Amino acid sequence: MENFEPKENRERGAGSGEEAREQGAGSKGEEFFPLPPAPRPSASFQYPIPKTQLLLHLIPIIGFFPSLWTLYRGQGSREQLAISRMSITLALTWLLGYLLLATGAATSDFFPLRLFILNSFLTSGYFLVSVWLILRLMQGKSGRLPGFTTLAERVLGKYLS
Repeated sequence: MENFEPKENRERGAGSGEEAREQGAGSKGEEFFPLPPAPRPSASFQYPIPKTQLLLHLIPIIGFFPSLWTLYRGQGSREQLAISRMSITLALTWLLGYLLLATGAATSDFFPLRLFILNSFLTSGYFLVSVWLILRLMQGKSGRLPGFTTLAERVLGKYLS
């Protein structure tokens, strides 16, 4: 049986060893050299983090959970860990402020309306900052907040990284 593959494919070792023997490659004095296996990346090699994964960490309230998981595992790029720390710090700061203002409004006889208004400003600010950071990441800019990122690095850098 004649082999109809181009000569270039046979020389590169296309096919398995059994196919080459069936086609008579060994009988004509040609040797079959299989391709070496593809090199596997080492465990220390890290693939680039897609933007969608970084954006997931910045979604208000929901992004807290993947950020916490990323820091708990301790695996990820430097940028992903920094975004995770900042996301957790933003969420915890908002939650603490929200609870304090809601408690103050519920127990106060004089300022409940003002405290509820402050609470709504705090929540709106948290959502707007998160959307602003998402837009900055989509534009390829840094996802850092000047004072907040250093606070996140100091506080959460000790315990979760």
